[in-house]
Amino acid sequence: MDIPRAMVTNITAAHQPITAIRWATVFLFVALTAATSQISLPLPFTPVPMTIQPMIVLLSGAVLGARLGASCQLLYLAIGIAGLPAFAASPLLMPGLGRLLGPTAGYLMSYPIAALAVGALVERGFNQYFLTRFISMGVGLCLIFAGGVTWLTWSPWTQMSFGTALGFGFYPFVLVDLIKLGFAAAILPVLTRMIGNSSVRR
Repeated sequence: MDIPRAMVTNITAAHQPITAIRWATVFLFVALTAATSQISLPLPFTPVPMTIQPMIVLLSGAVLGARLGASCQLLYLAIGIAGLPAFAASPLLMPGLGRLLGPTAGYLMSYPIAALAVGALVERGFNQYFLTRFISMGVGLCLIFAGGVTWLTWSPWTQMSFGTALGFGFYPFVLVDLIKLGFAAAILPVLTRMIGNSSVRR
C-alpha cells in the first residue's frame, strides 16, 4: 500500500534529532502558555475565566509534535506547581499545587494530553490543509473541554451536575474557542516554517 509522501515526511521529521531551535521553541511555548494565563476575562456566571491559553496549548502540539508538545505542557504545569506565576491569579487559592484544586484544574491537567493528541495527528499528515489542521486541533480542544467539564462534575471541591458543568465550563466558551481555533489553523504554516518545517501547505 502506498503511503502519502506528506505522511512519510511528517513521521520522519518526528524522529529527527531535536535541534536547538526546537528546544528554544519549547521554552517559548512554555512562556507563552504561562503569559496567556495572566490575560483572562472573568465571567460573572461561571468560575472559569475566558483566556486564549487553549489556543497556545494546541499550537504547541501542532508546531512541536506529540513528544515535545506534551513535554512543553508538562514543563508548564511543573513550573506552576513549583509556585512560579504560571497559573492564572486567584484570590482564593494558594499559589502552586493549590491551583490544581480549583475549578480550572481539569483544563490545566488536560493540556499535555491535548498537545500530545494534536501533535500525533500533525505527525500523521493532518497539517497539510486548513481543514485538516482545524480538525486536528479540534480534537485537542475537545480533550481540554472534556477534562474541564469532568473535573467540574466530579471534583470534591466543585461537585455539580453534568448539565451545570456544561453551563459553567463549555457553553460560554465553545463558540469563541472555535473562532480562535480557525485563527490557529490559519497561522500554523507560518509558525512551522519559522522552525524549519516546510511540509505544511496553505
